[in-house]
Amino acid sequence: MVLTLDTSALIAIERAIERKQEFGYPADATLVLPVIVWAEALIGVRMADSPMRAARRRARLEMIRQRSSFQVFSPEIAEHYADIFAELSARGQNIPQNDLVVAATARALATNLLIGSEDESHFRRVRDLELVLIET
Repeated sequence: MVLTLDTSALIAIERAIERKQEFGYPADATLVLPVIVWAEALIGVRMADSPMRAARRRARLEMIRQRSSFQVFSPEIAEHYADIFAELSARGQNIPQNDLVVAATARALATNLLIGSEDESHFRRVRDLELVLIET
C-alpha cells in the first residue's frame, strides 16, 4: 500500500515516535511525503520554544523523512489541483490551499491519503480520494 502523508498524519507519527509507540499505519506501507507537508512540519521546528525541543522535533521528522519519498508539485499534480479547486469552488466547499495540494498529490499518484481525524471532514469533500485514518 502506498500512502501520501497529510500534515496531520505526519504529526501523529512524530508524536508516536516521541512516545515510543506504534506508528499508526500499516508497517508495509510505502510513504509519499509532499514537499508542502514537509514545509509545514518544519514550521513546527522553527517555532519550537527552545533549541533543544527544536532539535528533538527535527530528529523525529528526519526519521519519518528517511522512510518516505519526497513528492514535488509537478505539472500533473497541478492539473489535479486545478480540477479539485474548481470542483470544490463550484460547490462552495473550499478547503485550505495546502490541503488542496496534498489532495491533488494523492489523487494524481493514485495513492491513499493518510490523515488525522481532525482533517477528515474537509478531505471527504474531494472526489476520488481514498482516505486512511491514522490510528492514534
